[in-house]
Amino acid sequence: MPWQRWALLALLLGAITLLFVNMHSYLVDYDSRIAGALQGGALAAAATFLGTVPVLLSQNFSQRAYDTMLGFGAGVMLAASAFSLIMPALESATEQGFDSWGASSIVGAGILIGAACLLLIDRILPHEHFIKGVEGPRARLLKRTWLFVLAIALHNFPEGLAIGVAFAGPDADAAKTLATGIAIQDVPEGLVVALALRGVGYGRLLSAGLGAASGLVEPIAAVFGAALIGLSTGLLPWGLAVAAGAMLFVISHEIIPESHRKGHEAFATCGLMLGFVLMMLLDTAL
Repeated sequence: MPWQRWALLALLLGAITLLFVNMHSYLVDYDSRIAGALQGGALAAAATFLGTVPVLLSQNFSQRAYDTMLGFGAGVMLAASAFSLIMPALESATEQGFDSWGASSIVGAGILIGAACLLLIDRILPHEHFIKGVEGPRARLLKRTWLFVLAIALHNFPEGLAIGVAFAGPDADAAKTLATGIAIQDVPEGLVVALALRGVGYGRLLSAGLGAASGLVEPIAAVFGAALIGLSTGLLPWGLAVAAGAMLFVISHEIIPESHRKGHEAFATCGLMLGFVLMMLLDTAL
């Protein structure tokens, strides 16, 4: 019965909310930076869930709107990588005593390491792209639903990591801005994921549920990132740069190709420009 499914969904949301409140209360006493990372990651997860609501309500979107939203998300992530991660990483390395060449070398190496890690995971982990289909060893032995879940987790992990690393740094306001920007782009991202799952034949509730569940990766990754950087402040520029490299990899490897494959490049590019400018304003003007 439909009402039973809605009741189950409400029960799960209530349990997740209660778990978050308890964890946040504990972490506030343990480490305020990790508590902030959890809060920022939870904001991104909530935005992802919000994006899936139209699918629950059976709303349809054109392919052009779909590609424009993808482009918008790519623009937000691109600006976040530049203004919220790479530039603070350079500043952090400089404050630690490195000259301009040393700071640039650290950040450049971190970016390449972050991209290489995502590339390695992309090659090893069985998953399914929305464009290219199944990849990875023994991938065809897994159910397609879980392949999509793995792909979504791979996509969202760098965003959560970036939030956590930012909250581990000295500028709490910049971290909140980054979390807000990622949450803004997670709204269309959650919708895009749910629509993609719906388009390959999954039911309305399952598509929205998996789309919303994909956002749960972000608070987990955020706490992990903040805890890791908390071990040593010397890791901060490296952590920021690695997170930026991972996000840049996702933008180039997943989002932009997906937004261009149906012939709506102009709309996707306009969305990217708008997303970039919005995130730039959030990060530099506020």
